Amino acid sequence: MNQAQTHDPSGDADSRLLRDQSVAKNLLFGQILEENLFPYPALRDRDREMLGQMVDAIDSFLADKRADFARWDREAHQPAEFIQALRDMGLFGLIIPEQFGGLELSNAAYARVLAQTSRHDSSVSLTIGAHSSIGMKGLLLFGTDEQKARYLPRLASGEMIAAFCLTESGAGSDAASIRTTAKANADGSWTLSGEKIWITNGGIADLYTVFARTDGAEGKISAFVVEAAWPGVSHGAHEDKMGIRASSTTTVAFSDVRVPAENVLGEIGKGFKVAMGILNNGRTGLGGGAVGGMKALIKLSVQQAQERRQFDRPIAEFGLVREKIAQMTVDCFAAESAVWMVAHYIDSGCQDYSVEAAISKVFASEAMQRAAYEALQIAGGSGYMREFPYEQVTRDARILPIFEGTNEILRLYIALSGLKDVGASLSELKSAVNAIFNDPIKGFGVLSGYAERRFTQATGFGGDRILSQLEPPLRPLAAVFEKYATELARVADESLRKYGKGIAEHQHVQKRIADLTIDLFVGLCVLSRADSLAKAEPAEAARVIAIAKTFTRQARRRMNRNVRDLARNEDETLDAIAADVIGRGGYGWDVI
Repeated sequence: MNQAQTHDPSGDADSRLLRDQSVAKNLLFGQILEENLFPYPALRDRDREMLGQMVDAIDSFLADKRADFARWDREAHQPAEFIQALRDMGLFGLIIPEQFGGLELSNAAYARVLAQTSRHDSSVSLTIGAHSSIGMKGLLLFGTDEQKARYLPRLASGEMIAAFCLTESGAGSDAASIRTTAKANADGSWTLSGEKIWITNGGIADLYTVFARTDGAEGKISAFVVEAAWPGVSHGAHEDKMGIRASSTTTVAFSDVRVPAENVLGEIGKGFKVAMGILNNGRTGLGGGAVGGMKALIKLSVQQAQERRQFDRPIAEFGLVREKIAQMTVDCFAAESAVWMVAHYIDSGCQDYSVEAAISKVFASEAMQRAAYEALQIAGGSGYMREFPYEQVTRDARILPIFEGTNEILRLYIALSGLKDVGASLSELKSAVNAIFNDPIKGFGVLSGYAERRFTQATGFGGDRILSQLEPPLRPLAAVFEKYATELARVADESLRKYGKGIAEHQHVQKRIADLTIDLFVGLCVLSRADSLAKAEPAEAARVIAIAKTFTRQARRRMNRNVRDLARNEDETLDAIAADVIGRGGYGWDVI
């Protein structure tokens, strides 16, 4: 089957995109934006040609280094000569424009490269990805022409390696609580002081994107480009990590570092916007890496299942083993479909894709976790032994739901971002009756739109229909997603009416709304991709339709449970149990 693809920006489908609309946020209104989902995007010709050569070169370079990767994992380092080889291959200039010496790959093609490196070793992908996805991405997105001319050529060649310095001790996912400060000097420069922790590439980076407070203890955050060679910049020892051990992770300290005025990244006081822009734009790299890891695990599992025999039969004949391989395949197809749809949005200039990016990160990282667990299980006792790759992959995969925003925080973000727009529509409704007398067109427009949405939620009729354009076997699946988009709109509306602004304190409600949104968006991506593959390759139709059917049936059960649990659940009981255990300081029973 074809690799995941993204659309040529010159194509017809791209011209239909609603670039100012979010597919995921509209789902909370019961609306499916067909223009942004169908047909599934195809890879740009330029990227396809370049990737064909790059994938082969990556495999040729990395395939014989399995023993090295295992040793570097144990020793917790990547040799300097290996880093130099990554430079020589151009892997630090993947997304940098050609005018600065880079390859200028699209986000989709870049994610595909990380998918390939991740089939060999996660630490390799992390060294490359921390540089491109977040380390120097701020320069691409927010840098001035002068900043780009000064730094991008050296970043493209790998002469400078970049790192992203946001996280601090005690701050974690709460980026707004950072304590690093930058004080303005009379000559326009800044004095930077503070310490960042868990910085990927921290020990090998020559350039840091650093976030600091610029207006007192309660001030706003600003972003700075800081060179590692400047006086006052230092890094700590290599962190002894559970996984991705070969990649460099250290603390980075700034002791009265003078930062020139021309190294402010973006606007003063707008650093939070810069940080979120970088993280949202860079999530396809993480998703691509997860997909590549899953593909490697599926291949290993198939080989293991065919070669390992029990009861005089290969275990590939056993139903429970086959179930695991099938589920890994469904999850991988779904993750790939969502990750490359989000890459398409970024490459096409969509303005609002942050929720979709968060969804792709949550789904792909958790799918990779499941795949690592099941592949090791299929390998049995061998999977637990260090001479085989499973235990290292399992350790490496564990970081995915944690970094670049924990999945718990991202679920709250997914829910609250969508609910915010729904809440705004309800606020507008309050003044709609009065507006009828002052502005009848606007007033009646709000009311009629609200009435239509409520009718759709109550009856299941109305709204956009996506059935007619799909291959006939896929049409019943589309009906499932249309039904639950209506259900999502209903429960979002009811939750806001019940809790109002207090919804922010009800994380169980937010999680269920987020999970509904995740299943809907990922499911629609699966449906779109399956439909496009079935049309383009009739011989593959049965295979991709089977995957789409399986994902939809599983998603329907999850969505039904989440809708039901919003009304009937054990949230208060669980909270009481937690309060008791926390009050006791631990588990309070024993058999003695």
